[in-house]
Amino acid sequence: MMFGFGLLVLLFGGLLVALLQGGSGLLSKAGDVDLSDLSGLSGQGQQPSAREVLDERLARGEISPEEYEAIRARIEQ
Repeated sequence: MMFGFGLLVLLFGGLLVALLQGGSGLLSKAGDVDLSDLSGLSGQGQQPSAREVLDERLARGEISPEEYEAIRARIEQ
């Protein structure tokens, strides 16, 4: 009778140790994540202003300086 109870305690003890080790491994990996990189994933990140988008388009060469000035004038009205 005692042997059955001891075996049960041993199995549950091993299961507890395995769960604790797995949990600590997950926590250590979670500590390596830079949460600032996740801001775009939630959809709640701040949207760039129209002027910022315009500046980026000029920097990428998508629009000419003349187009930039014309659009900026309309934005700032």
